[in-house]
Amino acid sequence: MSPSTTASGPSSLPDVAPQSLCAREPHVPAGRLVAEMVPPPRFDAVRFDTYIPDPNQPSQTEAVRVLSGFAAGLGGAHASGTGKKRWFQKKAPAPTGPRGVYLDGGYGVGKTHLLASLWHATPAAPEQKAFGTFVELTNLVGALGFQQTVRTLSDHRLLCIDEFELDDPGDTVLVSSLLAKLVEQGVALAATSNTLPGKLGEGRFAATDFMREIQGLSAHFTALRIDGEDYRHRGLPEAPAPYSEEQVTKAAYATAGASLDDFPHLLAHLAKVHPSRYGALTDQLTAVCLTEVTPVPDQSTALRLVVLADRLYDREVPVLASGVPFDQLFSEDMLNGGYRKKYFRAISRLTALARDAKGLVHA
Repeated sequence: MSPSTTASGPSSLPDVAPQSLCAREPHVPAGRLVAEMVPPPRFDAVRFDTYIPDPNQPSQTEAVRVLSGFAAGLGGAHASGTGKKRWFQKKAPAPTGPRGVYLDGGYGVGKTHLLASLWHATPAAPEQKAFGTFVELTNLVGALGFQQTVRTLSDHRLLCIDEFELDDPGDTVLVSSLLAKLVEQGVALAATSNTLPGKLGEGRFAATDFMREIQGLSAHFTALRIDGEDYRHRGLPEAPAPYSEEQVTKAAYATAGASLDDFPHLLAHLAKVHPSRYGALTDQLTAVCLTEVTPVPDQSTALRLVVLADRLYDREVPVLASGVPFDQLFSEDMLNGGYRKKYFRAISRLTALARDAKGLVHA
């Protein structure tokens, strides 16, 4: 059942139909991309002391200790000077040794919580710190251009990059070059990923020059391993089974600020919206209701869905759905392929949002 067939709705539903994501075509100015490089709403209030280490995983406690010290060490003057360079000033010497930390670990061990806590703990004004996903960083370069992105970020004390993933050799070269420029300017780096720096791209590309770029990126970071199981499944009930189409539709009509779309139409719409705009696509939504959820048909569609899942998770938007369970969205070939980490992350996050949506359904 699509939103167009439910707009008037059964007689028991209100006259006002839910919103439709398929009706949204957001246009995001470049300035907003820069201003929004802060921890997402889900991580507004996180701090090191709100991170609860698993007592069976000492690496989690150690990570808090190391990152707290790293944040404290960023409290002095910018490594390249106390302010913007003047034309007559000599170029500051490049810092020696790694200028960043790299948080490596599996899904749901709290890497993003720790990265956001580092951002909050770093003693600098918000405009001197930047926080974004790898995709958001490449989108920023696309919007501003390489040189303007370097100029925009070069006076920052810290750049945090969440979910550092290399899906394309071109992106590898782009980000490697960008980080090298920022390190030269004294910007400290912090990143999360599910793969050690030297293993990025493994199983995707074998080109010699690609691996050379990987090694260049590795030199910028000290790897910090964080062990543990996915906290979203630690001691929590199994993900709720999908609801009926009628239950999802009724919940959408009964929830102010909710959207209602059938899943195949939404996937088609995502192909028409640049992923950098998926955050704006979800602006002001209180819930996303989906009918007819089916396995995604191809890898390009699957990767777009991953980005949407990330934006919904960042913004804590519950997802209520009918159709197949979220752990059946991706084929076995996809889950065994080079992008498997992305797909498992999407399943984990959508499952968490499905739990959050249970209260929207009333018996």
